[in-house]
Amino acid sequence: MTAESTGQVAFPRNDAARQDIAELFESLSNWGRWGADDELGALNLITPQKRSAAAALVRQGVTVSLSREAIKERIGVSAPFEHTMIASGETPQAEGAADIFSVQFHGYTQTHLDALCHIFYGDAMFNGVSKYTVSPQGAAKMSVAVMKDGIVTRGILMDMPRVFGRDYLLSRDAIYPEHLDAWLAKTGTTVESGDALVVRTGRWLREATEGCWDIESGSAGLHATCLPWLRKHDIAVLVGDLASDLMPSPVAGVRMPIHLVTIASLGVPIIDNCDLEPLSRQSELQQRWEFFFVASPLVVPGGTGSPINPIAIF
Repeated sequence: MTAESTGQVAFPRNDAARQDIAELFESLSNWGRWGADDELGALNLITPQKRSAAAALVRQGVTVSLSREAIKERIGVSAPFEHTMIASGETPQAEGAADIFSVQFHGYTQTHLDALCHIFYGDAMFNGVSKYTVSPQGAAKMSVAVMKDGIVTRGILMDMPRVFGRDYLLSRDAIYPEHLDAWLAKTGTTVESGDALVVRTGRWLREATEGCWDIESGSAGLHATCLPWLRKHDIAVLVGDLASDLMPSPVAGVRMPIHLVTIASLGVPIIDNCDLEPLSRQSELQQRWEFFFVASPLVVPGGTGSPINPIAIF
């Protein structure tokens, strides 16, 4: 199946159910596309030529972190980042400082990368790998360690509040394919195979303005109808300032359809909880929405993901 053909997959905007997602999952699937033993998924789209072309986007040498500061308090269901000093300037006879980091990174606070072993579809993960290859000792297949060479590609900012005409998206604003197309038309930008698609909702600006809210009860994000669009444009990684999913889910019986299909069917890793406000400001300043994108996870054999600090370079 070609990427172009998947753009015609029909999906209901209202009253969608688990069966609709099952049909979409199968029609968009990248299983077997890079071989039966593949563990990289859509990262295979980032070729040496793609990296070289992306590096050519660096003109001013300006770098922008896409990571949120580590959050040290519990927010809703998300655990805090724990930072413990075991030696400091107050430690008798200490010759230097030392500390311990502990983080439960999956959730809605810490900036992190989801590996392809993170999401199950029935008894399988991406490429049909059994979910039972993930044991209490970690993932034997498709762990974050297979991404140790990093994600180095062209990044594209999709600044959705600018399409909606406000500073940040509101509680239940759904991003549909026409919003993504409207941004590309507005900016004259294109999305190419192997790109990192960076979708801003203004989540952190909303929090700074309105305070914390129940994230799963009302958060802007991509509607499930965007999934064929993502497959058609053949992206390599999806980056967002929350979880990318519209919450609550528009699909009955499926909690996070964007996460499910993007990771387990398309083989596209997701980076969650980025702080995209500095990137939005820098892109507006330069009137450039494309940049050199670099992200390097911790090399943790068996890990289902990693805290991460993505960098945009202009």
